[in-house]
Amino acid sequence: MLIFPGKISKKFLVLITASFVGMMSGCASNNSYPPVSEESRYEQPDYNYVIGAGDDVQIFVWGNAELSTTVPVRPDGKITTRLVEDLEASGKTSTELAREIETIYSEYIKNPVVTVIIDDFISIPTQQIRVVGEGAKPLKIPYSKHMTLLDLMIEVGGLTEFADGNKAVLVRSFEGEQSTYGLRLDSLLKDGDITANLALKPGDIVIIPEAWF
Repeated sequence: MLIFPGKISKKFLVLITASFVGMMSGCASNNSYPPVSEESRYEQPDYNYVIGAGDDVQIFVWGNAELSTTVPVRPDGKITTRLVEDLEASGKTSTELAREIETIYSEYIKNPVVTVIIDDFISIPTQQIRVVGEGAKPLKIPYSKHMTLLDLMIEVGGLTEFADGNKAVLVRSFEGEQSTYGLRLDSLLKDGDITANLALKPGDIVIIPEAWF
């Protein structure tokens, strides 16, 4: 409540109230970080899924059903097959892993043909998308091609009632350099402003702060 000594004209009171509301509105919506540039807002990266710890790897060896198996990628990033122990899998694509298994199996069988299929995608941290702070369900998920900020917010169930969505930031790394960009999540989710949407990239981190009332 604003308290003034003596008599205050209605006109002056209206001006003061309007200025106060405008100031508070501006504080709630301004973001000190620049937005993602227009030319890169919907740019899609050249992306191949990379195996990570926690993935399930299905190995199929043509004509050798006894060698076909499904194994988990251990926390150390390695797998154990029916012929090979401690084979590094994390950080490789399914095609790269299949070719490596073919090379190793060629010592035991003639001209092996191997297919690798990934189940229960986890991926490596640099290809995960992470949400921290005031998302309804802060989480990390593997990046999917064509994933947008709106898709991500649906995954996390939107914002908490305490979130300051228009003060949220996107932390993005590129060629070893980290940049921070302002986001307008309130505009996107509450106002339906589709111009606040953007394409995500592997390794993006969305940080949603709590509002100051």
